[in-house]
Amino acid sequence: MTESLHTVTTMPTARQPGCPFDPPAELIDAREHSPISRFPFPDGHQGWLVTGYDLVRSVLADPRFSSRRELMRHHPLIDYGDIEVPPAPPGEFLLMDEPQHSRYRKPLVGKFTVRRMRQLTERVEQITAEHLDAMEKAGPPTDLVTAFAKPIPAIVICELLGVPYEDRGFFQENIDKFLGGEVSDEELMTAYTATQQYLAELVAAKRANPTDDVLSDLLDSDLTDEELQGMALILLSAGFDTTANMLALGTFALLQNPDQLAALRAEPALTDQAVEELLRYLSVAKQFFRVALEDIELGGHTITGGTTVILSLHTANRDPDRFPNPHVLDVRRQDGGHLAFSHGIHQCLGQQLARVEMRVALPALLNRFPTLRLAVPAEEVALRPETADIYGVKSLPVTWDA
Repeated sequence: MTESLHTVTTMPTARQPGCPFDPPAELIDAREHSPISRFPFPDGHQGWLVTGYDLVRSVLADPRFSSRRELMRHHPLIDYGDIEVPPAPPGEFLLMDEPQHSRYRKPLVGKFTVRRMRQLTERVEQITAEHLDAMEKAGPPTDLVTAFAKPIPAIVICELLGVPYEDRGFFQENIDKFLGGEVSDEELMTAYTATQQYLAELVAAKRANPTDDVLSDLLDSDLTDEELQGMALILLSAGFDTTANMLALGTFALLQNPDQLAALRAEPALTDQAVEELLRYLSVAKQFFRVALEDIELGGHTITGGTTVILSLHTANRDPDRFPNPHVLDVRRQDGGHLAFSHGIHQCLGQQLARVEMRVALPALLNRFPTLRLAVPAEEVALRPETADIYGVKSLPVTWDA
């Protein structure tokens, strides 16, 4: 039997005042009406919005839903008219299907194993300690984003890929521009082009003089320099921006939930659970897009071939049918299976690296500064807009008793 049809007429662009960690109220309301809704794109394309956990997970695992960039509408707010979107550049495998996707991902799988990422723990601890030392020496207040949340994952991913230390500031600045959702199209393209040019030069340098890093390890494959450049861009942007925002927004969330913060400080054994819960609760990678390759039945409706589907990960991770009391941050929560790292063949390659960084950095910060607190009222914390690919805070002013 076909379920009643619910429609979301426009994608919400703001979160409720005083609720910076919750998805926009309109999306929560849509999920309460139905786990799948009609969604008219600005160009007139009649797409779908999937907000329920089970349906989002099923689409992510279904090869009949494509990730190919050239097939789908990509912006729920902007009408790009008749502009034809080209296929993803070589190496940018997140926007590809099989077999192209596996050609790029498979050589990387062995570089991001749980074992290898755990071996990085000591280096992450060292980088974290250095930044906490610098914070302590400078004294309060500070912006936790620039002093802590951004530099730690930036250094780690740059070292993994063999990017010289002195160049990491270049990546922070440019990746912020093309993922932050707050610059003009011209500035975005300038940042993207500059990053691509740098990566082309980096790959050429590795060809001439390989070093001990992931990018150099890939030189023995049949991948072209252009393909290596595209893969490096994906790894740098995903490995930096998502973790940086999880560290900053995760700290903000804990400071706003002092009982959970106290529990985590009192019981270090809760760290792994707390990290998973923050990933679920915050879901900084808010949504993905897929396009149906054929007519597909989903949630009692027929998704016509060629139709774009928006997958709302942050409402899926707040689905009460999957997570009891989903809008409560609970560091003791036992329910696993969140979709913060996606699911299926495109599940985040660097998820273990992100976990290592969060498991090390968050407890270290909280233990070093037991009186850590916001330096401004919570409502004055500057948040990234919903138009940003990754949600988070632009700055997080904090202070402590020196």
